[in-house]
Amino acid sequence: MTIRLGYQIPNFTYPGVPNEQLFDTVAAQAKEAEAAGFDTVLVMDHFYQLPGIGTPDQNMLESYTTLAALSSVTSTIQLSTLVTGVTYRNPALLAKTVTTLDVVSKGRAVLGIGAGWFEREHHDLGFEFGTFGQRFERLEEALTIIAPMIKGEPATFEGKYYVARGAMNNPRVRPSIPIMLGGSGEQKTFRLAARFADHMNIICDVDDLARKVSVLRERCEEIGRDPSTLATSFLVMGMVGESEQEIKELGESIPEDRRNRAFLGTAEQVAEQVHEKVLGAGIDGITINLVRNGHRPGLVTKVAEALKPIVKA
Repeated sequence: MTIRLGYQIPNFTYPGVPNEQLFDTVAAQAKEAEAAGFDTVLVMDHFYQLPGIGTPDQNMLESYTTLAALSSVTSTIQLSTLVTGVTYRNPALLAKTVTTLDVVSKGRAVLGIGAGWFEREHHDLGFEFGTFGQRFERLEEALTIIAPMIKGEPATFEGKYYVARGAMNNPRVRPSIPIMLGGSGEQKTFRLAARFADHMNIICDVDDLARKVSVLRERCEEIGRDPSTLATSFLVMGMVGESEQEIKELGESIPEDRRNRAFLGTAEQVAEQVHEKVLGAGIDGITINLVRNGHRPGLVTKVAEALKPIVKA
C-alpha cells in the first residue's frame, strides 16, 4: 500500500451549490482525481469545520458515509480518512466499518487513525475528550484491538478504555487493510506507527519535516523494524491560483498558523515547492488539498499534471 499522490477534500462549502447537490460536487472531485492520476482520495473525520478553513457551523459530511458513497462512483482510487479520531469511534466498530468499506469498494480502503484533537466537537457532541496522554492511551488500546480484526483474527483485549472478547470481523476481501497514522508526535505517535502502521502521514511545519522523518526512522530501528517498510506522506495545503489576482487573494486568506504548511502559486510553482521542501526532506509521497477552490472543474487535473512528474511511481 502506498499513497504517493493523495487528494484530500476538507471543505464542503461551495457557493451556489444547494445541499441536495452537495455530494454531486464532492463526487465530481473524487472522479476527477481518479481520472487525473491521484491514487487516494481522503476526507477529514470531523463533525464541524475546522478553524483556519471555516466556521464550526459550515458544512461537514460524516466521513465513512461519504467514503462509502464515493466508492460507488469510483473504481480504482483508494479511500481513506485523514484521519479517524479514536476518541469518538469504538475500535471494534471502527474495524468493522473500515472493513465494510473495503468490501463495498472491492479492496480500496485505508484505515487512517489518530488521537483526536478538536475539543469543541467533543464538548458539543458529548464525546469524552480527556487529556493529551489519555487520548494516546486510547489510541494504543484501539490499535491493539483493530490490528488483529482487520486481518481476520479474533481480538481479545481488556484495557482501561476498551474491551474486546473474541471480536470477529467478517466478511473481508483482503488478508489485511493498511493502517495509516496521522500526526507528528515523536514520542507517542511515531512509536505507535513503528509498531502498528503501514503508512505515516506526518503533519508539521515544513521546516521541521526532515527532522521528523529522521526521528521516525529511529523509532522503527528501536524495535528492529526496517524503516523502509513504513511509508511516509505529508499533507500539503494547496493554495493554487490560475491568475495573479487569485494567487494574491489566496495568499491573503492563509491563516497565520498555517503559513508554514501552505504552498502558494500556480500549479507548477506549487509543484516546485513541494519537490524541494517536501520530497527533498525524505518524504515518500504527498497528499494535497485545494481547500478554497478544489471544487472548480479542471483544477484537480491541472494540479495532478504538475505533481505527477515529481512523485515516484
